[in-house]
Amino acid sequence: MTPALITETKPEDWTYISEGGATIVFSYRGPHNVQFSDHVLRLRKVTHRSSDNTLDIDTEQPDDPMIAFQENIISKLVPSKFLPSLVMVVLDEHWLRSLVVLRDGDRPAGRRQMDQIDVHRKKGVLATDLIGGLSIAMEIKPKWGFLPTECHLSPETVALKTAVCRFCMHMSFKMEQGYVGTAYCPLDLFSCDETRVRKALDALWAGWYESDGSLNNLRFFVEGRMTKPDDDYLVQSLARFFTADKSTDLQNLRESFASFLAQALLDSPVLSLLSTLQRTLDILDIEGLSKLYTQTLPGFPCDGLGSSVPDPSMEEWEDFVKVYQSDYHYWNHTIPSPGHLRHYLMAYLLSATFKDCSIIIRPKSAQIGSFDIKIIDMDIKRMNRLGKWEKLDRQIVEYYKSSRSQRRCIDSQRVGQLGCT
Repeated sequence: MTPALITETKPEDWTYISEGGATIVFSYRGPHNVQFSDHVLRLRKVTHRSSDNTLDIDTEQPDDPMIAFQENIISKLVPSKFLPSLVMVVLDEHWLRSLVVLRDGDRPAGRRQMDQIDVHRKKGVLATDLIGGLSIAMEIKPKWGFLPTECHLSPETVALKTAVCRFCMHMSFKMEQGYVGTAYCPLDLFSCDETRVRKALDALWAGWYESDGSLNNLRFFVEGRMTKPDDDYLVQSLARFFTADKSTDLQNLRESFASFLAQALLDSPVLSLLSTLQRTLDILDIEGLSKLYTQTLPGFPCDGLGSSVPDPSMEEWEDFVKVYQSDYHYWNHTIPSPGHLRHYLMAYLLSATFKDCSIIIRPKSAQIGSFDIKIIDMDIKRMNRLGKWEKLDRQIVEYYKSSRSQRRCIDSQRVGQLGCT
């Protein structure tokens, strides 16, 4: 199949949707085109300090690894019906620079200060547009859906880490630094208990509303455009899908939203699947992983966890998935083998992918309460992130201990977790 060429469209045919730490997303809004209609364009970003490192224009660049990663790795772990389609598109530097001029002002100011579209990329990703062409679509970023087991935690952290989830500790840490907070706890959303799921959705709504839509754990899109709580058209769209009498009373909308979405999530296996993948892949916690790393490579010079380890090739990822689906579940994770170090490092990276993904929830029809759910944003994580995550983990726990908070998070799926009982 001949690759799509971005120059077959105009930069003004694309509308800014949203972005994360590594990619930025635009939705096609131009004339009907077989290859581009009903698709979004995912482009890689680059920090400003490295944006002048021009790539060799004569060097053939590989496809975006996101495509191969989903086709060869993620699709082995997640049924295809829960995944968007991904295909490669050939980019053009002049076209990308024009897009920056047109759409950079649509991005949040904080993002613009940090990074920009990598205009030197020759290939990007076209993905199924899960939010365009619909009156409403919702994005939830669930985050960490489990508590770690005791056996690899230090005496200083075990009581805290097995009582309070990572997200709630991290949120407390962020709020101390001036960020807008939320009462949302992922363990409520992952609980499979209707009352707790509704509580989580209610907290997500409250955080979205009180932050004026700036928190990224819940986002609403109306006709492909991300909207904020003060958007009257959004409120009307919510009323059409969540209330029988089309009431625009915000408290009524909030309760209906939590009720209908709770049932949709309970009827879907997506959250249970994500929770299982997260907890079985991160079986040692970052503390146990660091301990195994140090014991296995005691004399190896390094600048932190994973710093001396090369990133896995796609072939290694494919081999890892085979091991994960067979032998991995029979290993003695209580006493991890040094010979399995690389597998554990890769497992933690893959767990991080599932901790950082989002789910898109969209109505199947005009029928109230009928939804389709897809999982998106499953990027490959790199080994050089492990050291930063280890350091952040220590900072979060140290801060939370000093805060003397009495919060307790309940992991209803923890019984029978692999490795320690």
